[in-house]
Amino acid sequence: MNWLQILLLLVAAYLLIAYYIRERGLFKDHVMFFGPILAIKTERVGFFDWFQKFRTILRAYATLGVLLVVVVSAFMTLALLVAVPQLLVHTPEPTGIYDPRNLLAIPGVNQAIPITAAVFLGLLLTIVIHEFGHAILARVEDMRVKSMGLLIAVVPIGAFVEPDEEDVEAAKGMPKIRMFGAGITNNIVFGLACFAAMFLLFGMATPLAVPLVQGVYQDYPAADAGLPGYSVITSINGVPVASQEEIAAIMDGTRSGETVTLTATKDGVESTYTLTLSGWPEELDGDRDSGFMGVYYYSAPAVKEHIGKIADLGLLAPLYLTIAPIDAFIQGNTQQLGILLTDTPEQMAWEEPFPLFWGTVHLLFWTGWFNLLVGMFNAIPIVPLDGGYMMKEGVERFFERRGWSQYAQRVVASISGFVTVLLILLITMPMIVAALRFVLAMG
Repeated sequence: MNWLQILLLLVAAYLLIAYYIRERGLFKDHVMFFGPILAIKTERVGFFDWFQKFRTILRAYATLGVLLVVVVSAFMTLALLVAVPQLLVHTPEPTGIYDPRNLLAIPGVNQAIPITAAVFLGLLLTIVIHEFGHAILARVEDMRVKSMGLLIAVVPIGAFVEPDEEDVEAAKGMPKIRMFGAGITNNIVFGLACFAAMFLLFGMATPLAVPLVQGVYQDYPAADAGLPGYSVITSINGVPVASQEEIAAIMDGTRSGETVTLTATKDGVESTYTLTLSGWPEELDGDRDSGFMGVYYYSAPAVKEHIGKIADLGLLAPLYLTIAPIDAFIQGNTQQLGILLTDTPEQMAWEEPFPLFWGTVHLLFWTGWFNLLVGMFNAIPIVPLDGGYMMKEGVERFFERRGWSQYAQRVVASISGFVTVLLILLITMPMIVAALRFVLAMG
């Protein structure tokens, strides 16, 4: 049974259970339906009151968070202002990260987001961290919290807290701004912490010199002999080999046209292949006179060095990680960063420091990735995003102090509308241009 069949069974089971609960009217005080989404809620939220003991510290944290959100909001707005004109001049094809389905951070829909436990747990943690930020600051600022719960559609996809609307409406100025910004602050801080922990943890893995064939060049000896990718070469002409260097030493003594016997294992099965060597292609190293098998290897030391250089970027590293590995994964180029995202055959070229090591790395990556994306997106000054509500409250208080309250809503609507248009253009421009090109080609 593959993952798609399992998913279909889960969907069917969920729909049957949801229908039964709805028709029987079970758990009326704790279960609600929003279309196909089932919400399980509780009003036992008194534990949020505990955080009032740390009012001073949490207010200071939230105030610094407001400054962080303002910086991120300005950065995101500036990025939109720069990106949209560039797209108008150089519009990419709607493929890769510009493919419409890859604009949605939905596992299984987005090509770069696999359906794994690390992905779902990272997504759920992200939403819980965000919502709890709002709830904790609501109580710190003396706003009541009515309920909290999970949103479920087949698997848990979200969480929510429900502050008292009257208390939120009555709050003014910084208390309200801190409450709206707390979720974003939590996401960004936690996302950065997860990426930092991931880099530290990855540094504990030891790269091995195992001769792992990542792939073969088509129309060359290894491909003609049927050597599959992700095989580990164990011997050449009966001589055992344990590293790429040992293979290179043997191959340096061969010439084009010679026949070699190569033994390799894949998935625990050992096989023997007979290769008639060719000359080296010009684009690789045409001046070499040794024989060429037509394979390329996975280099764990090179990957560790590459990821180490990313870590050296400091605060730019998380920004790099939100885009680069995703685009590489979509394009099928997983040699450098794919090992951070999900289980890959390359893991056999590493010595793990403890059990479940790679699962922990993947959980840290996806938790950091989702937290940063959710935090940065919510910081955009668009109502009804948190950044938009913060902008709205700030503009209203600024204009109110100067007696210009009648202009506040117009300014808020103008800013929110302008940034919304930029965001829509950024998302739809590749598709619009592709459609126009198709129409013109048909004409």
